[in-house]
Amino acid sequence: MPSLQPLPRSFYARDAVSVAKDLLGKLLVRRAQGIDRIGRIVETEAYLGPHDRACHSARGKTKRSATMFGPPGHAYVYLIYGVHHCFNIVTGRGEGAAVLIRALEPVAHCDGKTHGPGLLCKAMDISRKHDSVDLSGEEIFICPPDKRSCARTTAVATFPIISRPRIGIAYAGVWARRLLRFYLKGNAFISKP
Repeated sequence: MPSLQPLPRSFYARDAVSVAKDLLGKLLVRRAQGIDRIGRIVETEAYLGPHDRACHSARGKTKRSATMFGPPGHAYVYLIYGVHHCFNIVTGRGEGAAVLIRALEPVAHCDGKTHGPGLLCKAMDISRKHDSVDLSGEEIFICPPDKRSCARTTAVATFPIISRPRIGIAYAGVWARRLLRFYLKGNAFISKP
């Protein structure tokens, strides 16, 4: 679809909180075999870098987290519990920060549930093989909503952004209580804590 154009790298070369909020309402596109799977981003979590005890980069640069220390605008995909993939976007300038995409509102060709990080990866056919994919390419990218997607979903401007603690990180101490999870108020597709 010619109207779907990736966001510029400069969009991601900012702090994780700004990117996490600004991603709400944008479209995640997974293009494969001539089909565009599209979901509107409705929930995100910001991970700020090595000082954030809940962030993978807090353990330093490892084989698992190496992508987080690379350039902004790349996918960071990892496996949790040996079962579920999680799709993140590297932000900033190589300091180990990223934004987790927690939930999508289906727009086109999303098979299955999308109200959780593992579920949305399954519905969008995103896996560990997509770790470090450049989001300025055509395989996976983020773009502004187009007219077709706006017709099927409610405009972001009509819903305030809610800030809450991140989910599933009790081990992180005070960082577990930081308000770094963002979602569109009233959206039926946000994940449940």
